[in-house]
Amino acid sequence: MKITAAVTEAQGKDFVLQEVELASPKANEVLIKIVATGVCHTDAVARDLAIAPLPAVLGHEGSGIVEEVGEGVTSLEKGDHVVISFAHCGTCPNCLTGHPTVCDTFNPLNFGGVQDDYTTRLSKDGAELATFFGQSSFGTYAIAHERNVVKVDKDVDLALLGPLGCGIQTGAGTVLNRLRPQFGSTIVIYGCGAVGLSALMAAKIVGCKQIIAVDVHDSRLEFAKELGATHVLNGRNVDVVAEVKKITNGGSNYAVETTGVPPVVKQSLNALRPLGTCAIVGVTPEMTIDVHNDIMAEGKTMMGVIEGDSVPRVFIPELVNYYKDGKFPFDRLVKFYEFEQINEAFKDSKNGTTIKPILKIAK
Repeated sequence: MKITAAVTEAQGKDFVLQEVELASPKANEVLIKIVATGVCHTDAVARDLAIAPLPAVLGHEGSGIVEEVGEGVTSLEKGDHVVISFAHCGTCPNCLTGHPTVCDTFNPLNFGGVQDDYTTRLSKDGAELATFFGQSSFGTYAIAHERNVVKVDKDVDLALLGPLGCGIQTGAGTVLNRLRPQFGSTIVIYGCGAVGLSALMAAKIVGCKQIIAVDVHDSRLEFAKELGATHVLNGRNVDVVAEVKKITNGGSNYAVETTGVPPVVKQSLNALRPLGTCAIVGVTPEMTIDVHNDIMAEGKTMMGVIEGDSVPRVFIPELVNYYKDGKFPFDRLVKFYEFEQINEAFKDSKNGTTIKPILKIAK
C-alpha cells in the first residue's frame, strides 16, 4: 500500500514527506494506522549522527489503531487502540526473565534498519527504506511485531499516548521498575526534559520525601515544582553537590541522570549519600570516573537503565491507569504539531522550547 512518510534521506538532512510503499504484514505482525507519534531525542540522534542505516523512516513513539492482523496474531484485533514500543526478540534469556530492554538482539532490531525477520517493509521506487525501532512511526501507517504493540484503553486520548512507548516510559520506569525508592527516601532528578519530569512524577507516586530537580532553565524548574519537586536547583547558579547534601542532610538516596553531560554525571554520583544509587539514562560520551573515590569508597552504585527496564505490555497500561487516576499528568509535558510541521517540532525540541513534541498524523 502507498503511505505518506517523513523520509530521512541522508545524515543531518531535514525530514521530507514523501509517498512510499509499505508491504503487507507478515506472520505475527500488525498493520497500524498511526494517529500520532512522539518526537524523541533518539530520532534526532539517528538522523544527525546516522546511528541507523539511511535512507530511513524514523519514529519510535507511535500510537494508532490496528487496521489488519497477520497470521498467528492472537492478542490484537482490528480496531484496537495501541501504543508501539521498542523491538525485542522475546526468546533470549533477558527477554524471558522480564528484561526485554537488554534483549540480546536489541541493537540490530531497533537500530539495524530491519524488522523482526531481518527484512524491511518500506520502499520507495523499488529501493528499500530502513525501519527504525521495529515500527517507523513517522508515517501514516506502520507495521510492527505483535510483541512490540501494547493494547490501551479506548477512553483515553490516543494521540497523547505515543511517548509512553519510549521517553516517558524511560523516566517513569527507571524509578518504578529499577530504583524502586523506599517511601520517605530522597531522590535527585538531573535534567527536566520529558524523561526527567516523568521520573519526577514517578518519584512522587512512590512517596519520596524530598524530590530535587536540577536543570539550567528556570522555566523548567518552575514547572518541575508544579509537578511535585520539593526543591529545585539551577546548575548554573549554585554548587549542586553542596546544595543537595545540605537539603538532604548528607546526600540523596537515589539519583536519575538524564542529561548525559559528563560534569553532571559526576555531580549525580558525588551528591549521593553512602550506599546511594544513581541511574544513568542519558546518552553519555566517554568520560573519566574515579571508581575508588566516586563509587567504591562509599559503597555507591552506578547503573545504566534502558527504556526504564520495562516490559511495555505490562508497564504502559499501568502508566495509563496512573494518568486516569490523576497521579501521572504527563499530558502537561506535551505540545502537538501537525505532521507537516515535523522539522519545526524537532527544532523546538532541540532548543528546549518544547518538552515533548507530538506529531498529529491521522486527520
